[in-house]
Amino acid sequence: MTPTFALVGPDGVVIAEDVHTAYPQLADAQAALASGMTPIIVGALPFDVSRATALFRPQAVQFLDAMPDWPDRGTPTVRIAQTVPAPEEHRARIGAALQQLNDPHTGLHKVVLARALRLVADEPLDERTILRRLAADAAATAYLADLTPAGGSYTGTTLVGASPELLVARRGETVLCRPFAGSAPRLADPDADEASGAALAASAKNRHEHQLVVDAMRTALDPLCVDLQIAPTPQLHRTAAVWHLSTPITARLREKSATALDLAVALHPTPAVGGVPTSTATALINELEGDRGFYAGAVGWCDEHGDGRWVVSIRCAQLSADRRFADAHAGGGIVAESDPDDEVAETTTKFTTILSALGVQP
Repeated sequence: MTPTFALVGPDGVVIAEDVHTAYPQLADAQAALASGMTPIIVGALPFDVSRATALFRPQAVQFLDAMPDWPDRGTPTVRIAQTVPAPEEHRARIGAALQQLNDPHTGLHKVVLARALRLVADEPLDERTILRRLAADAAATAYLADLTPAGGSYTGTTLVGASPELLVARRGETVLCRPFAGSAPRLADPDADEASGAALAASAKNRHEHQLVVDAMRTALDPLCVDLQIAPTPQLHRTAAVWHLSTPITARLREKSATALDLAVALHPTPAVGGVPTSTATALINELEGDRGFYAGAVGWCDEHGDGRWVVSIRCAQLSADRRFADAHAGGGIVAESDPDDEVAETTTKFTTILSALGVQP
C-alpha cells in the first residue's frame, strides 16, 4: 500500500497510512493536539500558512529503523514540458528584486525567488519508487505527503522530495534547528568538488545570506526558548548534488506547551525560503510568483506529547492525481550582491535532486 505520509532520514523513518481526520485549517490541528485526544498529526504546511494545510491524523503510523523494502518499479520516460517562468523571465524577476534590494528605502535585505519545471510522464509515476531513490542520499531527509487533506485542486496529489534542511525538531524540552542558506554545485572531479565547497565557505555573499537566516531564527526562538546555542560559524554540508552552508542551533523550551508544530509555525518561513524582513519579502514573492502552494513549506509530524520533526519542503515535486504530471520547484536567495546568471544556474543545480529521482536528465 502506498503511504499517505513518510519521513525517511538520519533520525529514523516514520510511515503513516490513510487519513483518520483531516485538518485543512492550521488552528484546528493545533487545537486537536492541545486537546490530548489526538495521538499524532502528520503532513505538510504550505508556504503561506493562512492557506489550507495538508495536516491529518493518520489511521496508522509506524516509527521504524529502516525504510520498508518497497520494490523499485522503475520510472517511465519523463520529459520537461515547460519552464515556469522561462529562464529569461526568472532573470527579469531577479533584476526587479535587485532594484528593491539596492534601494535603501524598501528595507529589503533578502528575498528567495523560485521557478518551476512542468514534467510529463509517459506512464503513471510510482511515488514509493521516487521516495526510495531520494532516500538513497543519507545527507537529506526524503519525504512524501498526501496533499488531499488540503482539499480542492490538491485532492489526490502528493508532494515528494528530499530536504537537506531541518526546520525544527523537539524532544521533551530540547529544541534543534539546522538552517541552511548559501549553496554551490557538487562536481564529479574530487579536487574541483572540494574547491567548490571551499569557495562557498569563503564566499562573502553566501556568508551574508546565511547570517540573515541565523539572525532571524534567533529572533524567532528567543521568546520560546532559553539556553540558545548557535554555532559561531556555518558548517559545510554536502548532499549528492549540492554543497550548503548550515548552522546547528540548540535550545530548551521556556514552556512545554509549545509543540513541535507550534515551533514550526513560529519559525516558518525562515529567510532560507522567504526573505528579510519576512513581510516585505513574502509580499514580493506573491507579486512575482503567485501562490507557491506546498513548495518551501514544511513536512513533518507532531505527537500528543508535543515532540516532532519538521523539514523544509524543498528539492521537491508535486505529483498530479493521475501521476502523469509533476511540478518541480527550485529557488535561490537573492541579496544585493547577487548576479542574475549565477542565480539561474543555482536553481538549475538544485533541480538535480528531484530530476534524478524521476529519471529526467537536466
